Amino acid sequence: MEASVKPAFMNFRTIWLTLILSSCFILPGYTQSPSRTGVKAFPSRLKKPDKVTLSNLERHIHYLADSSLEGRRAGSPGEAAASGYISSEFARSGLRPGGDNGRWLQAFTIDDGRSIDSSTTFSVNDRPLVIGREFFPLAISAAGAVTGAPAIALQESGVPWFLDLRELIQVHGHSPHFDLENAIRAMAGVFAGKGATALIVYNSSKTPDNLSFDPRDRPAEAPIPVIYMTMAAKRKYLKDESASVDLKIKVAFAEKQRTAHNVLGMLDNGAPLTIVIGAHYDHLGHGEDSNTLYRGPGHPVFNGADDNASGVAGMIELARLLSASKLKANNYLFIAFSGEELGLFGSKYFVGHPTIDLKSVNYMVNLDMIGRLNDTTHALTVGGYGTSPAWAGAFKAGAGTAHLFSFRFDSSGLGPSDHTSFYRKDIPVLFFFTGIHSDYHKPGDSYEKINYTGELQVLKLVWSVVEELDKKGRLAFTRTRDASAQGIARFSVTLGILPDYSFSGSGVRADAVSEGRPAQAAGMRAGDVIVQLGEFPVTSLQNYMEALGKFKKGDKTTVKYRGGDESIERPVQF
Repeated sequence: MEASVKPAFMNFRTIWLTLILSSCFILPGYTQSPSRTGVKAFPSRLKKPDKVTLSNLERHIHYLADSSLEGRRAGSPGEAAASGYISSEFARSGLRPGGDNGRWLQAFTIDDGRSIDSSTTFSVNDRPLVIGREFFPLAISAAGAVTGAPAIALQESGVPWFLDLRELIQVHGHSPHFDLENAIRAMAGVFAGKGATALIVYNSSKTPDNLSFDPRDRPAEAPIPVIYMTMAAKRKYLKDESASVDLKIKVAFAEKQRTAHNVLGMLDNGAPLTIVIGAHYDHLGHGEDSNTLYRGPGHPVFNGADDNASGVAGMIELARLLSASKLKANNYLFIAFSGEELGLFGSKYFVGHPTIDLKSVNYMVNLDMIGRLNDTTHALTVGGYGTSPAWAGAFKAGAGTAHLFSFRFDSSGLGPSDHTSFYRKDIPVLFFFTGIHSDYHKPGDSYEKINYTGELQVLKLVWSVVEELDKKGRLAFTRTRDASAQGIARFSVTLGILPDYSFSGSGVRADAVSEGRPAQAAGMRAGDVIVQLGEFPVTSLQNYMEALGKFKKGDKTTVKYRGGDESIERPVQF
């Protein structure tokens, strides 16, 4: 096989969006029908202020979704260009910097896993092999340098050993419960106990082993370096299995990190409470993080006009309008989050390192994908509807444009976007979203497909809700019964956790545990780290999801997790 390095990222956001659209309810007095019954047409003639807003929306989205920004990947030059544009627009509206140390930006680090360090080498009789094509270290490998002169056919103490995977694959390869890399790690431990200083594995069978170096996997480490050698390299360098060969091995890994930035602008009205209005401005770049739905050739730019230049444009316009308004009973903090596409990194960092007192936050409004309103159905999803009793009154009494929409109300405070981070801090949230479309996470999400008039009407709705609540004081917070995104689409079972996507250690840390789910029954709490599910070791989000896929409803197994310094194993039933 050809060695490959592939990131282990799965598009959980798509699953979450599927869940939201399938679990929404209807607010009495509004329609959820896909027909136009009860939904009025948008005004054909706009007033001058609306024309200004419409023109500005087009300008913002054209800039942010231009190919010159190369998809605004978190931590990229395109993200930096976008953050500069957003901060300049904040300044034009009279906002002051709300980030770190009086700046517009709040920096945070994104863990990109590990890479194979360039110092990693493997030579046979002083002939260096090509890394990535002829060999690579497995993720379970220990780092270190080893030399020796072994023969493949002999297993002597003090030298590297060889292992042909043929028998392992033939005996266990058809079992859905067999983990080849885990088996190799176990054998490396046994061999190290007998004197092996390193392990070189290869596969002489015709069955693919599908081994690769996974940069996001942090499994338990073998006690010795473990190198995978392709069969082509084995035939080239190790033809005579009885002959001794001089081996020089060095394995080294490097931590991969990049720095991304939230952009924060503050409208300080001298009020005791602050409303946060947010939208993420990062997107997928050229698909480097493997979180796209594109299956075509090459590495095109993912411009993300709807996802989420549309939300950022709306936030910028709300900042301009609120700055010039008479709504002074609250302060307003506008945040353009980065790292959302990787798992809410930016919003989670902000609530963990707030630049204002979180106790002063009245509520949070999140604008994500508000640019593709359907001209026929006018369907608008509003998430977080159950997080405060004030929302119902605001929509009924103050939402002056509500009659223009067919609403899908989702009560849950958890969801596929940045409002989740605020909800988990007991802050009421609202999430506005015009729906999934065929260009979602594909190169076709471009600015000419935005429904600018529809987005204008969404913004007017948001404005009317904010206006209605301006002098209502602090909103009451209500914790909702939160559905789990797992078990949708790919999986028939769920543990009932929200994974912490920013966790860089070995295992899967629970950011939240849903009530009435198997994880809660097993005693798990937020912050606990799953390390094994049944017989399957859990070292990354990828193999956690793969392990879930082995089970079906009704199955019983065990979950092993770390709670603080304690290792706990409990039975679970799906």
